[in-house]
Amino acid sequence: MRTRLATLALMAATGTSAAQDATPLAMPDWLSDSVTRPHANVATSVDRPEITVMPLGAVQLDAVGLLPTAITGLPQGLWGSSDAEVLANLMRAQSHNGLPAILTFTETLALAELDPPNDAPPEGSALFLARIDLLLTRGALDQAQALIERAGPTQAPIFRRWFDVSLLTNQANRACAAMQANPDIAPTFPARIFCLARSGDWNAAALSLGTGAALGYLSQDEADLIARFLDPELFEGEPPLPPDRNLTPLTYQMRAALGERPSSAGLPLAFAHADLADVAGWRAQLDAAERLTRSGAIAPTQWLEIYTARVPSASGGVWDRVAALQAFDAAVLAADPNEIARHLPAAWAAMEQAGLQIAFAAIYGERVSRQPFTGHTAALARRVGLLSPLYESVAQSAVAQSADERLAFAIARGLSPELPADAPLITRAVAAAFSDPDVPTRYEWLLTRGNLGEALLRAALILSAPGGDPDDLTDALRLYRAVGLEDVARRAALQLLLLTA
Repeated sequence: MRTRLATLALMAATGTSAAQDATPLAMPDWLSDSVTRPHANVATSVDRPEITVMPLGAVQLDAVGLLPTAITGLPQGLWGSSDAEVLANLMRAQSHNGLPAILTFTETLALAELDPPNDAPPEGSALFLARIDLLLTRGALDQAQALIERAGPTQAPIFRRWFDVSLLTNQANRACAAMQANPDIAPTFPARIFCLARSGDWNAAALSLGTGAALGYLSQDEADLIARFLDPELFEGEPPLPPDRNLTPLTYQMRAALGERPSSAGLPLAFAHADLADVAGWRAQLDAAERLTRSGAIAPTQWLEIYTARVPSASGGVWDRVAALQAFDAAVLAADPNEIARHLPAAWAAMEQAGLQIAFAAIYGERVSRQPFTGHTAALARRVGLLSPLYESVAQSAVAQSADERLAFAIARGLSPELPADAPLITRAVAAAFSDPDVPTRYEWLLTRGNLGEALLRAALILSAPGGDPDDLTDALRLYRAVGLEDVARRAALQLLLLTA
């Protein structure tokens, strides 16, 4: 996987045609093995027929989305003639962390309602599955579930993802009912047994366990877990099962039912949703909310609701962050400028420690930027405002007090900035993007073919790992500006400047 990601990053930087290297990247390796795959689905020829047909009323999966162009502002033919497998690879290669502006934009691409690539077969689903996998990797389960249900979870690979999303969002009964009602979905023995038990048919579940084990359809570890899941009283007094290094949502649910609920701290982001429930305890909720907010999977307001739900009863780590945020939030609610000024530095330091500056700015940026502060507190308030959605109005209404602020204010307004004499490389790279409005040469070959979406995904890879070549960073920002995505470019540029300072 690391080799494939490095290859894609290199292609993004050099403009190499990915059509020459379309080996699919893997789907998330934590998906449950819940659906069997009939041998009849195996292709017998690698030749693509010249004429393809699709039943009337059938869903063209690569065209399914939740956000119409009227909301995204993206052109309907964004994907152009790009190869669907290449787009799928680029979509799966996107980071689950990095610049929040790019996380938000690539999630928008995953949810956008767009025409499929020109050369994609009508029944194609490679890009659709990659869009789902991007959301799953970031823990954006609600978004993934809505997108799948818009298309209809009828095909086995799509149903497999929907089944796991349902398990992780406490909708196991609904998932099992759908599996039972869909004749085209053949469950594996673990999924079948799990659903039989959920429906109360314990005898059939036990019989299926015996049959599956006898026929070799269950590994020893699976059989041991399922046996305990079906009749935990038989194993009273025995030590708990050893940790599962290949945990899936299905085995996670079974272990949780046994009272051996694994911590989601070291698990993929999708599992963190299970810790948002009250049953997980407040500490687990806090950790999960921080992780999911950083990846953009949940809204800042949901994170704030969890952060302010109770009074911390301990100190250190997350408890200190909660206390600092709660003190600041109380000052804001009281509309007391002196108290806001007193608690803002500690709250901001806590957000920097947790990587939650953008969520904090989204909630408090407007109110903080309107306060009558002076000195260091005023400078901090302007920084918070520049990282908020109101960055342009902050830059227009405030007076810059330093060379760094003048540069940030110019970028917030989309102007060519003046560089400080001792500006570091990344600052120079960002500033250069606002001094030249033309499309970078390395992306011209894609744009001339109408493959705007592919160009944007390649540039997103560069911006997700800004520690590379400064020229690559400049060109990526220039691309977004040149094609009209000014808000994305300005937010990304401001975050590059202000989150690392």
